[in-house]
Amino acid sequence: MRILLAEDDALLAEPLREFLQRHQHVVTWVTDGETALQELLGGGYDLALLDWMLPRRDGCAVIGTVRAARLPLLVLMLTARDGLDDVVQGLEAGADDYLVKPFRLQELLARIGSLERRAPQPWREACLRWGRLSLDRSAASVACDGVPLALTSKEFQLLEWFLRHPGQCFSRSRLRDLLWPLDAEAGDDTVKTHLNNLRRKLRQQGLEDPIDTLHGIGYRLRPYGEAP
Repeated sequence: MRILLAEDDALLAEPLREFLQRHQHVVTWVTDGETALQELLGGGYDLALLDWMLPRRDGCAVIGTVRAARLPLLVLMLTARDGLDDVVQGLEAGADDYLVKPFRLQELLARIGSLERRAPQPWREACLRWGRLSLDRSAASVACDGVPLALTSKEFQLLEWFLRHPGQCFSRSRLRDLLWPLDAEAGDDTVKTHLNNLRRKLRQQGLEDPIDTLHGIGYRLRPYGEAP
């Protein structure tokens, strides 16, 4: 999933982002509500993890605007406000779930999984295939004819993105914006390197390279069965 984390406490946000990225999520971290709102309105996110007491615009205000815009977005509110009235206010504002600080990271991960299962979203499908290649999102694994492939986290994210968008073309800069955090020191060459490594590993398994290079435009996953 592509997740926006809006949290102004770096001591919480930094380990939380690292934890979610280890579980194959793409996480963008922002520290105030106004930036969070602009990111969400720009689209491309599956889930927002929102602190309530954010600078510039609080979490409930962000949720209200997002819901008014009818974005297909899951929202999980993270807050130290644990009163019943607070919980009711957060849910009535449009949050899908509400988790009180401090919380265990495994509980957060379980709640995210529960939201994924309940939501009718296109990224919900756990197992993706392209010919002999299969990607299991729930197990964070990729295999060719049942033989596991050792991919890095970023290679896994790139492959999953292409498998979920067959036939669609993405430039290097677009892939960087979609799959790298805003504060990552990544350029177009970084994207190219990860893509080249992914394609090399697929070829080493005897697979026909499923990713086409459209020179001067970008890359796309060739729909299965289409001639190269």
